[in-house]
Amino acid sequence: MLPPGVNRFVAGETAAGAIDHAADLNDDNIGAILNLLGEHYTDSRNAAADTRAYERLIADIGGTDLRACVSVKPTQLGLNVSKACFREHLSAIVDRAAEHDVFVWLDMEDHTTTDATLDAFENYVHEHRKMGVCVQANHKRTGEDLERLAGLPGKVRLVKGAYDPPAAVAHQSDERVDEATAAHLRTMFAAFDDGVALGSHDPELVTLAADLHAKHGTPYEVQMLMGVRTAAQRELAKHHNLWQYVPYGRKWPSYFYRRLTESSSSASLAVRALSPL
Repeated sequence: MLPPGVNRFVAGETAAGAIDHAADLNDDNIGAILNLLGEHYTDSRNAAADTRAYERLIADIGGTDLRACVSVKPTQLGLNVSKACFREHLSAIVDRAAEHDVFVWLDMEDHTTTDATLDAFENYVHEHRKMGVCVQANHKRTGEDLERLAGLPGKVRLVKGAYDPPAAVAHQSDERVDEATAAHLRTMFAAFDDGVALGSHDPELVTLAADLHAKHGTPYEVQMLMGVRTAAQRELAKHHNLWQYVPYGRKWPSYFYRRLTESSSSASLAVRALSPL
């Protein structure tokens, strides 16, 4: 059982709890991006276990009318073990998703994983078009990555970025990251045919996405985190294609405490959630 307050940000420790949360979100016209918590595995057995869990989850949601998909992390599937281990497990998940008509998002982690993640996406998306990949606007290379991805099927999720990358590879100031995010979003709406996803709680970026959709007609969705601006998410869902990133599982501490340290606003929100009533 999750400690008090954590369940604001994590949908329980089991797939059943995550699916129940997805159903509640659907009642508010919000889709669910389900993520089994786990990352940075160095033992292939852990990667294999989470792969099997994702295969079961995909079968469970594929047999329903839920508006839900899954999102996986490369290091969760064994990238730190080997590229072959990662590809083997991703292939199993993508194949199962194709059987059940479930969309698969491939998360982006720290800058050392970017090439392997994009290579894997390109390898599988031609055959399994219901796939998406994340790129981070704070990375200096993202403009070139978007040029590469524009020629591929599938969706691309743009986020500002985290993981505290070094200055050699990433913009460091909030102002520069904000500028890059807006510029990349404009590029994506002009160049991408299969859809754009904006992963952000920034109202200015959400408005920009809506304006760019009106200009270009490119399909888009907005993705937000569970537990952040919850009331605003319900309001936004009345006018936007909104999806919520829904983590679940027993490995919640590292995810939860990352939320605490990402920004002062997220930290204060999470601390209030943990405080007794």
